Order: sequence, then structure tokens, then C-alpha cells
Amino acid sequence: MNGKEQVIIDLLKNGDNRAYKYLYDHHYALLCRIAYEFLKDDFLAQSVADDLILHIYENREMLTITSPIRYYLIRAVKNRCINHLQLKHEKKEISFSVLKKNGMSCPDIPDPDEYPDANLIEKEMEDEVNKAVNKLPAECKAVFEKSRFEGKSYPEIASDLNISVNTVKYHMKNALAILRKYLSEHL
Repeated sequence: MNGKEQVIIDLLKNGDNRAYKYLYDHHYALLCRIAYEFLKDDFLAQSVADDLILHIYENREMLTITSPIRYYLIRAVKNRCINHLQLKHEKKEISFSVLKKNGMSCPDIPDPDEYPDANLIEKEMEDEVNKAVNKLPAECKAVFEKSRFEGKSYPEIASDLNISVNTVKYHMKNALAILRKYLSEHL
């Protein structure tokens, strides 16, 4: 990182409007393009870029940038896009489970009571999933169970297990890969 960037970071920390104007003038368009590549929506891409710069302003006292500003911003916007996509996916998962829990059904999803074998197949599949989960390494299993069975967020799991959020993500990634491999013959 060069001296000019350190000056800009110091100005950002002090809430200097010129530094934030610099971010918009020199980095905003790139951040929007990167966000668009992930989200495929212009409005969302601009919102993510705007939110990132607003977040930097709101947390300026704690701002720690050790890499070039452009790299920091690119990494931050990518992470925000990934978080948005994961949240969107989790909402889809939750909405189907809410439908089932509330006794509602989707027109394309057959009612299990109409198919007696469906209950047997569901029970067998549940047993296979439980066997697969029990084969996970201990920490991996603990993280997976807290996420999928207790409905806890990654920060909550990290706090419960006294590990970092990145470690939680690592264990979830491994757990899903192991389960996908083990259960592929059953799906």
C-alpha cells in the first residue's frame, strides 16, 4: 500500500467527505460491475456497493485496511454478494419447510398421505441422513447440527463453540461435501 492510500484511509477514518467521494469516483463503478456478476440485478448490485461504502462510513473508527483499498473493496463486495445469495437460498429452504409445518402444500408437491410408500421412503432417507451426519468428524458434526437442526446462524454457532465464523464456514463446507458424497447413492 502506498502513501497516498494511507492518507485516504486516514481521511476515511476521520469521516472526511473527500475520501468518500474518492471511493465513489474511483471504485464505485467497478464494485457495481463485480456485484452484478454475482447477483445479475443492477439495482441489487448498486445497493450492495452503496451499502459497503455506507458501512465503511458507519464503522470508520474501527476501520482497518492493510491491503490496497481496491483489493479491500473488491473482497468486501464479493463477500456481501455471497452472503446475499446464501441468505436468499436459506429463505427458499425455510419457506418450503414453513409451508409443510403449517399444513400447506404446493400444487407440484404430492401429499404424502396419498402415497403410503412415501412415508416409508421418507423414514429410510431420514435414517440415511442421520447415519451420514454421525460419520462426520466431531467439530464438523457439531457445527452442522447447530446450523441445520437448531437453526442457528454462523455467528451464533461461532459464539457457542468458541470458534471463528470462518471456522464455522469451513466446517459447514466440509460437512456438506461429505454428506453430498455419502448420500449421492441414495438421491
